[in-house]
Amino acid sequence: MADYDRRQSGGGYNNRKRRHRDDDELDRRPQRRRYDAPLPVRIRKQLLGLAESPLRRWHEEVQSIAHVVADNYDDQELRTSFLELVPQMIIEQPLKTPFVAAVVLVINSLKPDVLDDLLARIATAAEEKVKVGEWRDVKLYLKFLACLQSCLEGDGLFPLLEELFSRAVDLQTASSEDTIGTELVKIILLTIPYIIAAAPSQWQQKAAELMDKTDVIASEPHALQVLIDPYNVEEGSDSPTANMSLIGLLQKQLQNEAMNGWELSCLPRPWKMPLEEVEQQERLDSAQKHALPSISIPEKVIAGPRPLFPEIYFSVYVNQDIESVPPVSNIASSLIRDGLLDTINILHFNRGVTARFLIDVDCYFAPGTFVKRATPFDRLRDVEGDRSTWKPEDVAVDAVFSQIFALPTPEHKLVYYHSVLTEACKIAPAAVAPSLGRAIRYSYQNTHRLDLELCYRFLDWFTHHLSNFGFMWKWTEWVDDVNLTDIHPRKAFILGALDKEIRLSFAQRIKGTLPEPYQALIGPDKEQDTPEFKYNDDGKFKSQISINKLLNANPATPFATEGREIAALLKRKAPEEEIQPVIDHIHSAALDQSIDPLVSSTDVFMTAVCWVGSKSLSHVLACIERTKDRLLDAGAASEAARAQIITAVISYWSAHPGIAVSIVEKLLNYSIITPGAVIDWALVGDRAGPYGQALSKAWVFELVFNTVVKVTGRLRQVISGSASDGAEEEVTAMRELFKNMEDALVSWAEGTKDQMMDPVVSDGGEDLVKRWGERWLRVFRRRSAIEEAFLLEHKATQ
Repeated sequence: MADYDRRQSGGGYNNRKRRHRDDDELDRRPQRRRYDAPLPVRIRKQLLGLAESPLRRWHEEVQSIAHVVADNYDDQELRTSFLELVPQMIIEQPLKTPFVAAVVLVINSLKPDVLDDLLARIATAAEEKVKVGEWRDVKLYLKFLACLQSCLEGDGLFPLLEELFSRAVDLQTASSEDTIGTELVKIILLTIPYIIAAAPSQWQQKAAELMDKTDVIASEPHALQVLIDPYNVEEGSDSPTANMSLIGLLQKQLQNEAMNGWELSCLPRPWKMPLEEVEQQERLDSAQKHALPSISIPEKVIAGPRPLFPEIYFSVYVNQDIESVPPVSNIASSLIRDGLLDTINILHFNRGVTARFLIDVDCYFAPGTFVKRATPFDRLRDVEGDRSTWKPEDVAVDAVFSQIFALPTPEHKLVYYHSVLTEACKIAPAAVAPSLGRAIRYSYQNTHRLDLELCYRFLDWFTHHLSNFGFMWKWTEWVDDVNLTDIHPRKAFILGALDKEIRLSFAQRIKGTLPEPYQALIGPDKEQDTPEFKYNDDGKFKSQISINKLLNANPATPFATEGREIAALLKRKAPEEEIQPVIDHIHSAALDQSIDPLVSSTDVFMTAVCWVGSKSLSHVLACIERTKDRLLDAGAASEAARAQIITAVISYWSAHPGIAVSIVEKLLNYSIITPGAVIDWALVGDRAGPYGQALSKAWVFELVFNTVVKVTGRLRQVISGSASDGAEEEVTAMRELFKNMEDALVSWAEGTKDQMMDPVVSDGGEDLVKRWGERWLRVFRRRSAIEEAFLLEHKATQ
């Protein structure tokens, strides 16, 4: 008993724990102050996170935000924050527009003054965007207003849509190639579904009348549609996207919806309250209506800063056994794609957030629109009844691929779309990777009929994507294609992909990821970091210049001694006076052998430059910079010398053509060679490959395409600049370049090239070569047509 009393009095057993427990009851230490964020900050956070969690019920989130805003609207800071944030969210987070509209509708039932202030802001912003031709922003503002149709007086948004249509008719009447008119019709057709969803019973007749008018423009194929079709099928075959004009599809889809009672089953309706919220629903139905402020449309509308082209609906998930994406007969295909594309292209400054929106796409559409995330494709067969089999991952991946495969050019650099898919794979690998696998298989199986430019975009994305995930792919699926001829489209893709992978890594690593049948496609020369220097023919050179490995002897190489001498001089950065005697010696020896002295000396000199600079791209650029004057003189001296500069670079880096392409592009920047010389070298003769084989090589297309892009980019820079000096010369040079390409490619496409008509050298692949010629021709005819359209548009605005 004494022991017990002693413990209770504070001594002995576990005294420290008791003391701290007692201290907690009377803790006099300063406590960390609880931080409650200001009300405007809390509302901003709630509004920005609207609908992002599938665990939160829409109507609860909407009412929570609306009540706080309505109750505290007299707070100047909260009012300003709310009125600024709503228009910003409409533009930057378009998938949330119906939910933001629902918040506004509930606020209107509580405090109608808020909507007057907000409508004034939205109308002013929309009018400004119309003036400057920012048509996507106009579409997004109208989408928001369409969701508010139930609380707008009179006909609400319809008078504005009618005015937009009248402008579209005027533009289409003036020119069949007009693209602003088709853009306006697209905006009208994408706005109508949201009006009907907001007020289903009241506006169906008005919508039908407006659709009868738009049918005239929407059902007529645009003049430019043939040029931007993603498929380039053989003559006599139909393109899978022949009738896939976006506005044409929208028109048919809306007509189908009208016949089926405007179900619009994919659209969320967060303004529709559940049965237990009957009082709130009654307040919404009887809320005050407001007049839509005037949004004036100028008599002459402009295209704006973003080039407009007709759009074609493209999908990599067509013709599947089970529909994993909405079919083109369903309005959901267009509405979901529209929301995703706006999100992707608007949030280009944050690929991580963009990828998260794509992963969460099922949160922003009506329940039941998609199957559960990460549902395996094979399990879609088990979906019962008429429930949806649409996979959210497939829909998201499809949207990104539609931008990678967009013609003539996507809105942003292609690497941005690559990075979005990479981020999506990192966020949800188990869900996204299988969808990407099926997209890859579809694109690969259709390489023979995809537009050639899109084939190379696919190749670039495929190799870039693999480089982010250990270069792992199921190559065994394509093993049968390894035995095809090198100019077959699928074999050409495999060769191009392996070359690009090696460029992004190194040969030994890539070899380790490939099955045995592919090993022979990566030769021993690709495993060498530094290519052989063809002028090494004895051991003396090893002592003159430090190299890791004495290269194979080749005493038969002409001018071997001179080549070694020039390489040694370049290595120690000798002055021009020491190099010239060696060049003179080459000239005299060449004349003795009755060969072109300038071509001979240019070959020796450029090969030596490549060898000395072979350590890295910066090394070769430094070497070119030091020898620029001599190379400029050689390039200006004759056409044959310019061609020999390119030949020397390509020959030296033949095992790594990607490096050669980069060096040739630098030579173009220095004006050492001309764009015309590159085109002649690649397409006119056999320098890039005999009997038309060059047309199947990915690096040849890259070289030519990048050269054309440089020329057209330079032209646009000069035309758009304040000073117009040299503009006519640039235009003439560009047209001459396209004419030369046309002449060279037509002969391949028509089979009239000498090499193809000679039975002695023919290898039986004439049909494939002709097909390659046709595909090349389409790409560069399109590029030419786009630049001519740019010149006409620029002239019209002057």
